[in-house]
Amino acid sequence: MNIEGLIGDLALILVLGAISTIVFRKLKQPIVLGYIVAGFLVGPHFGYFPTIHNEENIEFWAQIGIIVLLFSLGLEFSFKKLMNVGGSAIVTALIIVSGMMGLGVVVGHVLGLSNINCLFLGGMLSMSSTTIIIKAFNDLGLNHRRFVPHVLAVLICEDLFAVVMMVLLSSIALNNSVEGSELLMSIAKLVFFLVIWFTVGVYVIPSFFKRSRKLINDEILLVVAMGMCFFMAVFSAYSGFSMALGSFVMGSILAGTCEAEHIEQLVKPVKDLFGAVFFISVGMMVDTGVIAQYAGTIAMLSVVVIVGMIVLGTFGMLATGQSLKIAIESGFSLTQIGEFAFIIASLGLSLNVLEPSLYPIVVAVSVITTFFTPYFIKLAVPTYEWLTPRLPQRLKLMLDRYTKQESAAVSVEKKIWKAVLGRYAWRILLYSTLLIATIIVSDNYLLPFMDRAIGEAWGDVVASGITLTVMAPFLLALSMPSTKRSEWEMLEAKSGSRSTMPLVALSIIRLMLAFGLVSWYLSQVFTFTAGVTIGFVLVFLIVVFLSSKVRRRMHGMEKRFLSNLNERELRRSGRGNDAALVSDLHVAYIKVGYSCPFVGERLRDSNLRKRYGVNVVNIQRGAATFPIPNGDMRLFPGDLLGIVGTDEQIQRLLPIVEDAPGSNLSGDDIEMKLMPIEVKESSVLVGQTAASVRLRDDYQALLVAIQRGDDGYIKPNGTEIFEPHDTLWVVGNEAKLAALCK
Repeated sequence: MNIEGLIGDLALILVLGAISTIVFRKLKQPIVLGYIVAGFLVGPHFGYFPTIHNEENIEFWAQIGIIVLLFSLGLEFSFKKLMNVGGSAIVTALIIVSGMMGLGVVVGHVLGLSNINCLFLGGMLSMSSTTIIIKAFNDLGLNHRRFVPHVLAVLICEDLFAVVMMVLLSSIALNNSVEGSELLMSIAKLVFFLVIWFTVGVYVIPSFFKRSRKLINDEILLVVAMGMCFFMAVFSAYSGFSMALGSFVMGSILAGTCEAEHIEQLVKPVKDLFGAVFFISVGMMVDTGVIAQYAGTIAMLSVVVIVGMIVLGTFGMLATGQSLKIAIESGFSLTQIGEFAFIIASLGLSLNVLEPSLYPIVVAVSVITTFFTPYFIKLAVPTYEWLTPRLPQRLKLMLDRYTKQESAAVSVEKKIWKAVLGRYAWRILLYSTLLIATIIVSDNYLLPFMDRAIGEAWGDVVASGITLTVMAPFLLALSMPSTKRSEWEMLEAKSGSRSTMPLVALSIIRLMLAFGLVSWYLSQVFTFTAGVTIGFVLVFLIVVFLSSKVRRRMHGMEKRFLSNLNERELRRSGRGNDAALVSDLHVAYIKVGYSCPFVGERLRDSNLRKRYGVNVVNIQRGAATFPIPNGDMRLFPGDLLGIVGTDEQIQRLLPIVEDAPGSNLSGDDIEMKLMPIEVKESSVLVGQTAASVRLRDDYQALLVAIQRGDDGYIKPNGTEIFEPHDTLWVVGNEAKLAALCK
């Protein structure tokens, strides 16, 4: 490797990229366009500028750019957000992606492309650019408009579909076929590995961060995050998938942890650097000769993208119950293709299945559609105002009736069924996947090892025993009912015993599935008859006789998994801090935004306790933490407030203090807990008050409430004398308060 040439190439593209982006920033155009122009200027198809020495070096850095870009997209992906938007965003994204995919295939056949090129073209045309749309919303000041959350939810779903599409396109390209069975196998394999990766990752990684937070600073956290990213990318490639998929998966796993925003900030410079190299490498592919030759094709594809996205995006929003105005504003916001089009094109070229001329064509289409994106967003409202009076009256009445029906509150019975069916679905998917993974590991590794070690006859028996022992807790979890007693009683009260028949059927299906998996495994090791017989007996014994202790353990594991999955949101709202609840009080962490009305004020002047009922128990400012701050401390943007209050109080305060929902940072470990201290007869606290004990000054703690016998909770004012058998509810550092617990 020519080190001087590599450094020289990097210097050339980054300096020119910096100049181009400054120019485009001045022109108020997306920075991505500046990178593409810079790449064109240093590329081999433009002879009036110094060109790079070795394109392979730049391609290497560009591949790293793809991995880091998808890792960053994964960090922005949130299962919590996806569940909150429900099926609306998923259905809209599915309509857009499938519709644009179909249009791309049709246009590809019109252009005389092969089947595989048509599929890749459809994939490239089906994904709007998350980066460009968010940048346009920021530039136009539209972030608080009603349609924006709907668009962002659709973009999240599109990102997920894009990752799945890359896997499917890779499989089709390698097998050189589009058979239905191949597609189903590819999807099944993808789902299997995703469930395993997410289960292990969500169960292990947040726990790792909790236990090692004291030891991790910014430098270590960046190294750990990037190490996890590249490890999962390599492991994904080893498993037969793309490295881009692995990096996206790791990013989405980390997105649920309390360190997500911190990692995002640390990774952002890395993403910006390698992302710039990637987009510059895209610009290097632009060939003016090809563009001139295929000008008609570029114009046609640009029209297809703009018109198709507007029509499909608007229709998708209307189909999910949004108003006509929101639907049109959303559709007009999605009129471009961006980073995923380049990534899919790069994938096709790396697999040697994509027509080389398609790359510069798609780049040109992206440049054109990106350039016009802000103008189409501005055009949405005038289009709605022009269209509304011209719509047939019957159509307007039908749309109004449909959107009102969709937005109406669903019945209690429907809510119960939605919760129950969701619980059944994720448990069946999760535990079935874990059981299949156990069987695969046993067949491929444990069984051959035991056969070699102790002989085939006894080896099969021992391996089967070990495997069934490992499978037993998962079989129990798969067989356990997913319906709460209260839900069962409410369904019976609403519709009688008939309404519970589907629940019985679902329970039978789960038992049959557990029986089928055990019988399948044992039939592979022994005979079919032995497998079915032993499987029936084993499932019966597990369901009937397995101890309640194991059941509680499985419930605990499920609770921990869901807590880890939603840790970021739980930490923000404080809902997960229920270890020491008193009068529904818990600790939450809120970042002070720039638009917070209390910025610059002293704590005593902000009057948070009187106005909102909450107490500020600590302030984190950069690397410094101020436990139990006094009233003279001022609030500044970026401060992380630890507050204690009820769920309603915290939820009321969140949108006021924060810049935007979900924008809080969780920094280093803040060891502030809401904990009870029992005042024993021999305690030093007897006869003392909060002031005389100097809780604030000596222990950096705050007294929240006093629990005294049947009197309930006493709100402290600093003069209450502590009596034996009182329970003091205090927020502070557990280690510092240990002396008072004696």
